Amino acid sequence: MAPYVILHLGLGSFHRAHQAVYLQRLIDRGDRRWQLSGCNIRPDMADVVQALADQGGAYTLETVTPAGVRRYERITAIREIIAYAPGLAAMVVRGADPATRIVSFTVTEAGYYLDPSHQLDPSQPELAADIARAARGEAGETVYGAVAAILRARRAAGTGPLTLLNCDNLRHNGERFRAALLAFLEAAGEGPLAAWTRQNTTCPNAMVDRITPRPPPALRERVRQATGIADAAPVTGESFIQWVIEDDFAAGRPAWEQVGVELVRSVQPYEEAKIRILNASHSCIAWAGTLAGLQYIHEGTLDPAIRQMAHDYVTEDVIPCLQRPGAPSPVDLPAYRDVVLERFANPAIRDTNQRVAADGFAKIPGFIAPTVRERLAAGQPIAAVAMLPALFLAFLQRWHAGELPYAYQDQGMDPATAHAICAAADPAAALAADRQLWGDLAGDARLVAALRQADQRVAAFVQGRAVP
Repeated sequence: MAPYVILHLGLGSFHRAHQAVYLQRLIDRGDRRWQLSGCNIRPDMADVVQALADQGGAYTLETVTPAGVRRYERITAIREIIAYAPGLAAMVVRGADPATRIVSFTVTEAGYYLDPSHQLDPSQPELAADIARAARGEAGETVYGAVAAILRARRAAGTGPLTLLNCDNLRHNGERFRAALLAFLEAAGEGPLAAWTRQNTTCPNAMVDRITPRPPPALRERVRQATGIADAAPVTGESFIQWVIEDDFAAGRPAWEQVGVELVRSVQPYEEAKIRILNASHSCIAWAGTLAGLQYIHEGTLDPAIRQMAHDYVTEDVIPCLQRPGAPSPVDLPAYRDVVLERFANPAIRDTNQRVAADGFAKIPGFIAPTVRERLAAGQPIAAVAMLPALFLAFLQRWHAGELPYAYQDQGMDPATAHAICAAADPAAALAADRQLWGDLAGDARLVAALRQADQRVAAFVQGRAVP
């Protein structure tokens, strides 16, 4: 019997260092019932995709422990590379095939095109263009436009149910994607397809974790020396790996629980711990490290003042939100905090502040604002968590002045709005008033006051790092 297929949209480093690795573990155990097909829905990463195609989908994964021990393994779980072409015809054919039972994808927070209330925002130009394409029965360039084309073809061919599986950092990713996808289909006049999707798909929430920096130039040579393979598409990542998924699949799944995946009833407590502790602290260290003139995440984590900011943020404001009386977290939160900081301090990963600092306009509402909101609702101070948006504001002001040491990428940022915040008479108040960042908290006097105080603390931190 031919294997079942997981079609993954997005052949970036994270997918190849995470999801493909778990399937490889099953294959290595002799379970070959599933295989991966991969493609990109935009014409990016052309060199990497071509290299993978030339290598038959195989590549080398380097992992590095906090002690600097490197390990190399060959990943062959991706058995098909689908080349990008306008219209995504080959992707649609694979997605509509009866053997395809799961379509998974890795999307940045901004790539969901959600407004501050987490609803689909059709006013965004790329999304509006895809809605128009879907109305004409065409595939699009957003995750909704690509998935809609697969579902349309699958319904027409009668090839049965499908699981749509998020592999990214969006909170409540499965349910939010599902609601947004249905709204997308309705906006495109695809009511019957929306009804079919409700009946024939599931979208389990999932949490993923593995620090995966952009492959550095030296990686190919390390792989060649360690393995003898001239690999044109290797990836590198930390040794830590985690995947938690709600066990809600429409048409079967691999036996992931045999290789370390946690299949759970609700992913929420794991998701909250990861997003608020790991993801938010990561951004904190990247913004602070950039302001201190550092290049890498491990440098900032090993800096006592920066590490203390991240530690205090988690200890003083996050843990009290996630560990309430009568509602214990299944995660040992102080231990998780310490493990996260140990992982960030790994000098062998060489993860850059540039990569982690990106997309602040999506990360503040997703990673940071929930803690602010819950602390204020409980009548508690927010001094520690307020340091994170204050660091971002100082970082943004460097961008505004053209003084960042690297190009800043932020899919969720309106540059005119960001420049206006920085140019305001009171930038802290202007940042606190932005509804995209804070939703119904925008302009809250307590938030404004906390940001002003944190802004002063950040200014003192930056001044202390100034070269005499």
